[in-house]
Amino acid sequence: MTLRITPAEAEKLGIKIPKKSKSKYNARKINVDGILFDSQAEANFYCQLKLLLRAGEIEGFCRQARFIVTEGKNGEKGTEYVTDFIVFLPGGKYRIVDVKGVKTDTFKLKIKCLREKYPKLKVELEV
Repeated sequence: MTLRITPAEAEKLGIKIPKKSKSKYNARKINVDGILFDSQAEANFYCQLKLLLRAGEIEGFCRQARFIVTEGKNGEKGTEYVTDFIVFLPGGKYRIVDVKGVKTDTFKLKIKCLREKYPKLKVELEV
């Protein structure tokens, strides 16, 4: 049997209920088409891509493409850079797009490693 009490009842009993913590950068996860996005901005960009695809302005796109930026050593996993989208344009061209509200230190380090390992790849930031 499970006993349930309201937060007000718990407070009267002196029980502290942990508050739901906010994201460090106030980003809320958003579900669109059964896909969970890290932010509203990323979900909006996805919706824009769907419209561009339907209009025939792009040939396609993929999400969460992974690039290995450092190899693992002694059986350890290497470091990956995961981009939000790769957009396939007409004529065989493409755009690598990362939707960011804040450039974190981790992002800066991984993008630096990516540029060193793959100097011809250009990553565009959508804010």
